[in-house]
Amino acid sequence: MAEKEQHIDFDKLRGGYYTPSPIAEFICSWAIQNEDDLVLEPSCGDGNFIQAAIERFGELGVNGNELYGRLRGVELIPEEAIKAANRAANFGLNNDTIVNDDFFSFISNQENATYNSIIGNPPFIRYQNFPAEHRDIAIKMMEDIGLKPNKLTNIWVPFLVICSSLLNENGRLGMVIPAELFQVKYAEQTRVFLSNFFERITIVTFKKLVFDGIQQEVVLLLCEKSVPNAQGIRVLQLNDLEELNDIDFDAVAETEVVEIQHDTEKWTKYFLNPREIDLLREIKDSNRIPLANDILDADVGIVTGRNEFFMLKKSQVAEWKLQDVTTKVVSKSNQLSGIIFNDSDFDENAKKDLPNKLFLPENTEFKNLDKNSKRYIKYGEEKEFHTGYKCRIRKKWYITPSLWIPQGFALRQVNRYPKLVLNHVEASSTDTIHRVRFLSDEFSPESIVVCFLNSLTFAFSEVTGRSYGGGVMTFEPSEIEELLIPVVEEHGIDVNFIDELIREDRIEEVLDIVDKAVLIDHYGFSLEETIEFRNIWKKMSDRRINRGKSAKSKPKKKVGLM
Repeated sequence: MAEKEQHIDFDKLRGGYYTPSPIAEFICSWAIQNEDDLVLEPSCGDGNFIQAAIERFGELGVNGNELYGRLRGVELIPEEAIKAANRAANFGLNNDTIVNDDFFSFISNQENATYNSIIGNPPFIRYQNFPAEHRDIAIKMMEDIGLKPNKLTNIWVPFLVICSSLLNENGRLGMVIPAELFQVKYAEQTRVFLSNFFERITIVTFKKLVFDGIQQEVVLLLCEKSVPNAQGIRVLQLNDLEELNDIDFDAVAETEVVEIQHDTEKWTKYFLNPREIDLLREIKDSNRIPLANDILDADVGIVTGRNEFFMLKKSQVAEWKLQDVTTKVVSKSNQLSGIIFNDSDFDENAKKDLPNKLFLPENTEFKNLDKNSKRYIKYGEEKEFHTGYKCRIRKKWYITPSLWIPQGFALRQVNRYPKLVLNHVEASSTDTIHRVRFLSDEFSPESIVVCFLNSLTFAFSEVTGRSYGGGVMTFEPSEIEELLIPVVEEHGIDVNFIDELIREDRIEEVLDIVDKAVLIDHYGFSLEETIEFRNIWKKMSDRRINRGKSAKSKPKKKVGLM
């Protein structure tokens, strides 16, 4: 058992996870087209892609030592490199096939080297966790290409970008990449680079997670540098690995592609069909719908630094006699059941003994504080709460900064759909919930909150927010502000009635009401267009949520080899 646990830790340290053999075989079959191709695997691990490449060459009539010089694998970890070399040797390849080196150092010493095919599964680890001496080389190489990486970059990004630059004129790149490519901010430059560098990009996605033991959603990125026709991007959505075996490459070649936009927008939209993408593009480009940024300001909630200390239940407030030095706060999205947060909601949360008060003593020197605050702060120091990073960088560790009362809230993480909530309690929120100020003189906060609940906004939310393996959609404040909100003041909708429906989880009825009054009657969308918006939202949200269910039900075991 100890040996197995140590192996799993090693996987995480390297940033690598066992790649199912069907994926390696599929990528090699697609990427390696000719018997004289030059092939590179930049992070070959113990050689699963190497073996798949050798077997692919065998299908093309090239075997054993005939492959000398055509296939090269690079691996940083000595033990893994030895395993890969042994696997290659079993097929009659020379020991030079596998190089034990850092990929970026290796490439920097290869003058003008180019390849027909580059394959693999690069490490998924954060920039700061990659050895500095190798990281610095990678960053310099990206800068030479014209990109400006930052410290939020995951190391798979330079692997992908630099490998792309090593392809010859008709080269192909096939890699296992985190689905984060579609949506995270640190990959914006990468999306632009790929869209400019390759004439055709095919992305294979899976509704079920294909890496056992982790919730990391991956995609298969298949990039072609030059194609005679059908230039653009397409997404092939599969259920699982079994369907991967059924893919007909000739049929895929005939699959419709979408014109790729050379911008930093998320690629989540490419899960939609061309007609749906064109509809959303047309709406966004028309400027007929107000941008959220023009009518509201979203900001992060309070960062306490240690919720265990600062966030208090009603019973704790009474125990420590802190009634005079606490303020109302919302700490979890499930405390916001409707679109109006009122006194009865706050009282109900208190009855459930949920954390709904923030410790906020007077901003003064410790010696000047009241005795109950002093006693509680000393308790916190005994527990060493003050040693955490966020607390220790403050002038007074026990004073939480940026405390202001918002007019409303926006959920940071959502399951089925996003919403705005009116704040009728004079409460603030922790950083699990964004704080909202309403900026418009033309539209009331009530109208903005009601009109937000429409099929168009929901459709755009699915291509604006970010979702990971667990199925939850996450919004940063800037992403809330990017949403389109077709708001109108004279809508004739009772905000309290909508609040009741939301509390009863009757979202379809809410959408029917708001879509009719706002999208159709005021903005002039047809019923067919409105149904299209609804279908886009359902398609995208169902995919996201079902993927999350798959993640929770999947057994945690490892199979196959890297």
